[in-house]
Amino acid sequence: MSLTGTSFLLTAIALVVVALALPLVLWSRVPGPALLRSTARMLMLLFAQGTAVTLVFVLVNNANSLYDNWSDLLGTGNHVQAAADLGADGTGGIAVRDLPRIRQTFTPADGPAMHRAGGVRVTQLHGQVSGVNAEVYVWLPPQYDEPAYRDRRFPVVELLPGYPGSAKAWFGSLKVHEQLLPLMRDGRVAPFILVAPRTTLLAKADTGCANVPGRVNADTWLSVDVPKMVTDNFRAEAAPDGWGVAGYSAGAHCATKLAVAHPDRYRAAVSMSGYNDPIGERDSLPAHDAGLRRRNNPLLLLRAHRVPPRVALYYSGEVHDGYEAGVALRRIAKPPTTVEVVLLPRSAGGHNMALWRPQVTEVFRWLTRQIGPGVRAKGSPPRSPSNGGSRRAELASGTASREAAARRP
Repeated sequence: MSLTGTSFLLTAIALVVVALALPLVLWSRVPGPALLRSTARMLMLLFAQGTAVTLVFVLVNNANSLYDNWSDLLGTGNHVQAAADLGADGTGGIAVRDLPRIRQTFTPADGPAMHRAGGVRVTQLHGQVSGVNAEVYVWLPPQYDEPAYRDRRFPVVELLPGYPGSAKAWFGSLKVHEQLLPLMRDGRVAPFILVAPRTTLLAKADTGCANVPGRVNADTWLSVDVPKMVTDNFRAEAAPDGWGVAGYSAGAHCATKLAVAHPDRYRAAVSMSGYNDPIGERDSLPAHDAGLRRRNNPLLLLRAHRVPPRVALYYSGEVHDGYEAGVALRRIAKPPTTVEVVLLPRSAGGHNMALWRPQVTEVFRWLTRQIGPGVRAKGSPPRSPSNGGSRRAELASGTASREAAARRP
């Protein structure tokens, strides 16, 4: 039974109903001596508590897409087949352009909201360079199959979830395709191909989107194997001008890190409630190694560039939860690097989907200005050449908070 499936949810609801009915019906009818009656009543109470906790977990998990399947929840899944030392650029000296074309088979993806707005498709990708074997979700814009666009290539945005988190979260919890479909049809947002690869690759560990020889090559999976698969199978723009990456929480850290580390692969990155120092997620592999921590901090990476990279960064967050990380990068950024920082008010909510979901449309309007010129949306203003500055935004609502909300740059 699928962890996120409707049948499991209905089963959890049914068990709660049964658990509530049992004490009402049997409490005073339990036969036998006092010890037996007390034991039976205690078991009924424990059963009621257990089913209630299970139902709450299912509802929270479905709302936030924390765990996609049982192996993710139990920490038994491993999607790494090999993890060779691929060097500083993450290719191991392989000429990626010379590798044979990958022809993937795509099927309709299952899960909440995955069949809406034209439907999301999924494929199982065996990374030729990274050694990762995992699923990748793809959504095509409404113009993709229109005759007027048959010779056009489309810009691409990779979507990265937090940790723990499922690649489906962008479609299920954030409803990115449902929000963008009417905007793309009206020409207010460029028709992006949306790509959501799996980022939970190891059991009980956040890879931090890093390459760790002998453990995982998550950077290469996201920035080499997945883009190659997309360009081999779809009419996608070439990197870097037609490519962006966006994420929230731990995925936000990954997005900016990938863009700053590989300006030859990405032109823009979006960070929603992200952080720069990998220690922001204590379960990440780079957080436990000083060298990895330095090499995967976008602030230090940007400072180390001899020539400022041509990359645009967008940071949004509340005070102590993403805002300071953006300000820190903006302080050291020099043209052609641009950094836009959006301060979210405390009333916007906490470190959760309710905060990030309302930001989707504004984020993709910004991405349209950065990487959508080939199929630019109607009336879209030209990209800004400046660092701009901080600005406030009333983009979200909600009251929930998270223990990990006190992120530092």
